[in-house]
Amino acid sequence: MSHLKIQKIAGALGAEISGVDLAEPHDDAVIAEIRAAFVEHQVIFFRDQALSPAQQVGFGRRFGPLNIHPYVAGMADHPEVMEIIKEPSDKTNFGGGWHSDMSFLETPAIGSILHAIDLPDWGGDTLFASQIAAYEALTPAMRATLDTLNAVHSAGREYSATGHSAQKRAAMKVVEAEGAVGEFIHPVVLTHPESGRKALYVNPAFTVRFEGWSRRESKPLLDFLFDHCRSEAFTCRFRWSRGAVAFWDNRSVWHYALNDYPGQRRHMRRVTVDPLPSSIPDLARAAQPATAKD
Repeated sequence: MSHLKIQKIAGALGAEISGVDLAEPHDDAVIAEIRAAFVEHQVIFFRDQALSPAQQVGFGRRFGPLNIHPYVAGMADHPEVMEIIKEPSDKTNFGGGWHSDMSFLETPAIGSILHAIDLPDWGGDTLFASQIAAYEALTPAMRATLDTLNAVHSAGREYSATGHSAQKRAAMKVVEAEGAVGEFIHPVVLTHPESGRKALYVNPAFTVRFEGWSRRESKPLLDFLFDHCRSEAFTCRFRWSRGAVAFWDNRSVWHYALNDYPGQRRHMRRVTVDPLPSSIPDLARAAQPATAKD
C-alpha cells in the first residue's frame, strides 16, 4: 500500500507530496502514482530530499530519458545534471522570466526536476502557471481560432551572444548558440498526450511568431496571450527549503525563478526528462523546421 500523501497547494495547479524518499529505489507502482500526480497537478513538490547527482539522475530516468542541454554544460560526471547557481555578486539569474523549458527543440522535454542545494535566507521562490487553466479560461471563439494555429519557437533570443542567458555565460557554462538548433514549429494548443486536456503552448522566452505570420503581425496576439497566461488565477508559488524538489510538466506549465535575493547565493540542480522514444514520432510531426522568414 502506498504511503504517499498528496496535498494541493493552489486551485489551478500544484501539490506537495510527502511519504516518499526519492533517493531510494521504488517499484513501478510508486513511480506510477507519482506520475499520475504529476499529470493531474502539473507541478509536484517534495520536501527534505537528500539527493546526490546520481540519485537525481536515477529518479529522473524512471520517467523517461534525460535531456542534455544544448547550450548549458552539465556536471563533468553527470552531463544530464545542470548546476544552476547565482552567486552573491551576480545581478541576473537563470530562469528569471516566464517560460517553458526546451520548447525551442524539435522534440521538447516533458518535464523538469529541480533540487534545492543551497538557498538564500529570503527570496528565491519560483512561480508556476497552468497553461491548461489559461486555455480553458479563453472564450470558445478564441479557443477555436488558436486551435488552428502553429507557432515558431527559437532559442536565439535567450541563448545568443546578446541574450538573457549570455549574461550568465561564465557561471552557467553557457556556450554560443546562435543558429545551432534553429527554429521549430509547435501547435499553439497542445493536447496533453497523457491527460488529453488542452493547454496553450507559447511562451515569452522562446515563441517568436505564428507560422506564416510576420513578427509584427504576431506581436499583438502573442502579447495578449503572454499577459493572459500569467494571470494570478492560473498560478501557484513555491517557497523553497533546502532539499526540496519540484517536478513540473513543461507541456502545460510555465515557470519563473524570482530574482529577489540580492547579495545572496542560490544553488539548484536540474535534470530534464525527454519523451519516451515510442512517443517521439507523434510529437515530431508537429515540429517541422520553420522556413518562413521576416
